[in-house]
Amino acid sequence: MSTPPQPIIIARDVHKWYGQFHALRGVSLDVNRGEVVVVFGPSGSGKSTFIRTINRLEEHQKGQIIVDGIELTNDIRNIEKIRMEVGMVFQQFNLFPHLTVLQNIMLAPTWVRKVSRDEAEARAYELLKRVGIAEQAKKYPGQLSGGQQQRVAIARALAMQPKIMLFDEPTSALDPEMIKEVLDAMTDLAESGMTMIVVSHEMGFARSVAHRLVFFDSGTIVEQGAPDEIFENPTEERTKKFLSQILH
Repeated sequence: MSTPPQPIIIARDVHKWYGQFHALRGVSLDVNRGEVVVVFGPSGSGKSTFIRTINRLEEHQKGQIIVDGIELTNDIRNIEKIRMEVGMVFQQFNLFPHLTVLQNIMLAPTWVRKVSRDEAEARAYELLKRVGIAEQAKKYPGQLSGGQQQRVAIARALAMQPKIMLFDEPTSALDPEMIKEVLDAMTDLAESGMTMIVVSHEMGFARSVAHRLVFFDSGTIVEQGAPDEIFENPTEERTKKFLSQILH
């Protein structure tokens, strides 16, 4: 008998307010180990807020979030444990400009995981090779293109050996010709079995790589399903309208 899928992320009835603004309105979502979920929807729909609650960059005020068996509460130890397991890549690359590419990647493993410098350096080179920019190791972020910087950001997140990777619109700040190199690195990661939640409008990537698409609007999940179902046969009017606008 095959074992049933094991959710590594469980969100139950998650609510988030900013003052009077109700940003998340009862979001429930399970993500299984090794699953790639692409979240899409109009801006301001709560997509980024939701994935930022998964590693407590945003605090949810109601509901339950459990990551790899640990519940996210105000207990700082739980938050630290979860952040060790969850890598995150943002729109902006957030690299340290005064450190080389190699130093950026080595920093967290040596400080947080107490990995030796030699091991951290070997792993950093390995990861740079994996994202296709090993030759840039000794350069500073300012000497790289946006696409290269974003690939360094991916390598940096992977250096902590996370179980889960979150991507918050990782290509939206890039010039069009650089998007493919970043999506290629993400595709490679997905194919290696990494659990991923990706907020993105890159529908070609979503169609070829995602196991599931989740459509957000006004702080709720409107519809979710396999990419073919969502693209070919969305059930909700709101989904149909949004897809017709972005799939010219």
